[in-house]
Amino acid sequence: MNQSIIETQTAWSDYELIDTGDGERLERFGETIIVRPFPEISWSKSQPKEIWDRADAIFIRTKGDKGYWKTKKPLPESWKIHWKDLTANVYLSPFKHTGVFPEQSAHWAWMKNLLVEQKKQKPEYQPHILNLFAYTGMASIVCAKTGAKVTHVDSSRSSIGWAKQNQAASGLDERSIRWILDDVMKFVTREVKRCIKYDGIIMDPPAFGHGVTGEIWNFKSSFPKLIDLCKQILVENPLFILVNAYAVSIYPETLEKMLNDLTKKYDGNIESGELVLQESQSKKLLSTGIFARFSKK
Repeated sequence: MNQSIIETQTAWSDYELIDTGDGERLERFGETIIVRPFPEISWSKSQPKEIWDRADAIFIRTKGDKGYWKTKKPLPESWKIHWKDLTANVYLSPFKHTGVFPEQSAHWAWMKNLLVEQKKQKPEYQPHILNLFAYTGMASIVCAKTGAKVTHVDSSRSSIGWAKQNQAASGLDERSIRWILDDVMKFVTREVKRCIKYDGIIMDPPAFGHGVTGEIWNFKSSFPKLIDLCKQILVENPLFILVNAYAVSIYPETLEKMLNDLTKKYDGNIESGELVLQESQSKKLLSTGIFARFSKK
């Protein structure tokens, strides 16, 4: 078992975690400052009240993760932010999300580096990457922008529409990504029957969820079955496999063990840890989720 690691967001001028405290996080996306609840934050705020009062929008929770945004000034329905040569559309959703998970930028850089190195070794080969539970698609766009063939699977029509907007905003041809609106388990089962193989797999499974036609997803019972299916759709020497997990009651080491069941026959490196955001004005870290990832030697 490898030592657990901490991955922080990459340097990014269009995103900033300004402060955290008292169950809230103060962030900047582009020029817009927002406040979102984060119940795990049990410490006190570091910045004075006047800094927090600069927020343009505050999420007010009504039930569970649902709620509404209280704005101090008219805001556009969406606005664009940039990470390296990619563009993402930011929306204020009724589930407190913005469509962009800045902590994931550490993984974007990791995948990009692996794909660039692969291209140096095999310039004529185009790796095929599968992104499951792909949401608004920044990981898909990173891979496509680096020259990979990408299949993007999500059960939400609106999320795929959002991802297509990010694709267009990033200057990618609409044919660079294959879009699949489907239940992940059903899709992967069909790929097994078709004998389709992938060089890399990205998974961002929720704790609980529903497929397109009401299929039930439960991480504890469903994820091991998905791992078994994924064993059958990998090439003989896969480039990478990445699993992110939010709001699941397991440790990174447990996720690494589960990923090891998928990768133990391959020659490569496996590591796990926490995805964190670092405040811009201090060294304080905010843990947002866990991950495990494999890369070939």
